[in-house]
Amino acid sequence: MDSPEELVRAFYDALDEHAYDDLRGLLDPEFVQERPDRTFEDREAFVAFMREDRPQTDTTHEIERVFVDEDRAAVQGRLLDSSGEELFRFADVHDVEDDRIVHLRTYTH
Repeated sequence: MDSPEELVRAFYDALDEHAYDDLRGLLDPEFVQERPDRTFEDREAFVAFMREDRPQTDTTHEIERVFVDEDRAAVQGRLLDSSGEELFRFADVHDVEDDRIVHLRTYTH
């Protein structure tokens, strides 16, 4: 990856395309995601949830803005269902080290 912005855009593309091997490659093995309803303590737990347990998989992340400050990227966007209806808005803060996402904090409304 050339930049944190390209890395986080690839993250959302992998989620939307169900490209879980690609997703795994973007995340550090010690990856942690904190979100309002739960915390994933490592990469494998996060990828397994996205592959097998998330309640709705036919979604698209519409990225509105990406803000980068050194090794951190903040993303503002919307999660859309298969008909293009907004499910919710989100703000994600990604911490990047060595071309991998090591930490993700998610805020939704």
